[in-house]
Amino acid sequence: MKVGISCIITPQEWSFSELLANCQKLGYEAVELAIRNEGELTLDTEPSRLAEMAAEAHAAGIELASSAHLLEPGVDIMTNDLALREASMATIRRSLRVTQGLGIDTMLITPGHLGPDCHYDDAYYNALSTLRALAPAVEEIGVNLAVEYVWNWFLTSPLEYRRFLDDVDCAQIGFYFDSGNMAIQGYPEQWVKILGRHIKKVHLKDFRRSDYSWPPLTEGDVDFPAVMAELRKIGYDGALLSEVAASIAPFEETAAAIRRIIEMS
Repeated sequence: MKVGISCIITPQEWSFSELLANCQKLGYEAVELAIRNEGELTLDTEPSRLAEMAAEAHAAGIELASSAHLLEPGVDIMTNDLALREASMATIRRSLRVTQGLGIDTMLITPGHLGPDCHYDDAYYNALSTLRALAPAVEEIGVNLAVEYVWNWFLTSPLEYRRFLDDVDCAQIGFYFDSGNMAIQGYPEQWVKILGRHIKKVHLKDFRRSDYSWPPLTEGDVDFPAVMAELRKIGYDGALLSEVAASIAPFEETAAAIRRIIEMS
């Protein structure tokens, strides 16, 4: 496994070259890039530039492990608004092409949010039908689409998420596991065990239930030895990508903490 960091929490003012240099300096071996409305990586970044970025990362010895879809407005595959779901699908397809151009194998999305005008069963059907409609493009492009649980009141148990992904029935559409997000109402290691083959990538952060906070890694309630044991059982050997902001712990200290976590069993 590699020590990684997500651009969700790195300074947006860093250029791509600065990002790679800082990863090397701070002890990171992998990075999750963010597709945004503005900056070096957008839906309109030229394929030639994507290839240059991939080559620059390779030369620096930094793995481009995943991409995160951070466009505004965000995608919503759960909504009852058919036009919005169709627009979201179009945006996801374009984002997958960008991800492919970087040589990255997985892209993160969040599914949207429940609301008073979108009942749970409707959201399930909408999200399921949307991902099934996206499956041919996902398979043709060859990039995994990983859906993350983000406290949106939807698919709140690992059994439910597994059933949902089984219903999608596409090997390249799976789950983005986040150790901290799971800890609010359960045990993260149980999510790993139950989701198993559906897990495509891993975010690392910790959560402390007593004060509802995000502490530095290993200072909260996540049982990282148990999480690592379950990740090994399912054969996961990809990057462990930090989502620990610098305001919580210095990036260099988090990289060292991930190395310690990797050694846990």
